[in-house]
Amino acid sequence: MKLSQFKFNFSESLIAKHPVDVRHDSKLMVLDRKKQKIEHKHFNDVLKYFGDKDVFILNNTKVFPARLYGSKEKTGAKIEVFLLRELNKEMKLWDVLVDPARKIRVGNKLYFGDDTLVAEVVDNTTSRGRTIRFLFDGPDEELWKLIDKLGEMPIPKYMNRAVEKADKERFQTIFAQRLGAVSPPSAGLHFTKELMMRLEIKGIRFAECTLHNGLGAFRPVEVEDLTKHKMDSEFYEIPDDTSKIVNRALDEKHKICAVGTSVMRAIESSVSSTDRLNAGSGWTDKFLFPPHDFRVANTFITNFHPPESTLLMATAAFAGHEFLQEAYEEAVKKKYKFMAYGDAMLII
Repeated sequence: MKLSQFKFNFSESLIAKHPVDVRHDSKLMVLDRKKQKIEHKHFNDVLKYFGDKDVFILNNTKVFPARLYGSKEKTGAKIEVFLLRELNKEMKLWDVLVDPARKIRVGNKLYFGDDTLVAEVVDNTTSRGRTIRFLFDGPDEELWKLIDKLGEMPIPKYMNRAVEKADKERFQTIFAQRLGAVSPPSAGLHFTKELMMRLEIKGIRFAECTLHNGLGAFRPVEVEDLTKHKMDSEFYEIPDDTSKIVNRALDEKHKICAVGTSVMRAIESSVSSTDRLNAGSGWTDKFLFPPHDFRVANTFITNFHPPESTLLMATAAFAGHEFLQEAYEEAVKKKYKFMAYGDAMLII
């Protein structure tokens, strides 16, 4: 397919700048692929679509405060460093984005938090990308604690507002456990403890995987031919317990719901030739776009995504391109909220 096939009328007024007061009160659009029918619900209505022994696969990645503000040695110029991922635990090497990029060169030392944390720029990666080494003598766990103390939750720039105290909790799923993401699995943001308890009472099982969301899924696609687009690699892990729960549900013909595009990428990167989910870990640059034969999940929860985004393409691959176009026209008309703090879509 072509990039130009993923355009639609989009106003920035549709971007959610804040979450709803109660997570499960977000609006939910339900797409029935078989009946080609669209329904308008609220997120806690997902209860109606699942039953005993169905499975939800959740991404348990945890967002860390990835945005650091500091100063450059000698000049004292104010700088922003966005931590993308830890490259080497022992050497304390990190892949980062810097701003303003023209002022930050190899060899520069960067100071954060009244000089309690110092880093040295050791390499250039892209125009705004750098590799830095933290000059820190303590163990890795202590470095992470310092980053947690000095860093700011990395809410996206498109929200066009300052980080607020509530973002520490709300820019995170309630089942987040494993530190490593710079963006939450936004489909998971709608779940509350109350809703999960009610799902469990119905006999629904939860299986967890990990995919540390970087910024790769949000990078603009710059080629018309989608087969030529290259995704950034992200670390994922499928535990043994998860593969057993999912494969049993596959054998017994139950619903398996991938909660978010990150989950879908992880499980589609770890499926066997016999259409079973393999346990394991690794790096994936899986790019999901139409046409794609999904081999594990048969239902899908995701948020509303901007035009020409890889997240929109993954959703179209599952829902069907034309059906999704119709749904998005409806979403714009009914003023559904888009992006991380926005509303949700259930595709069955």
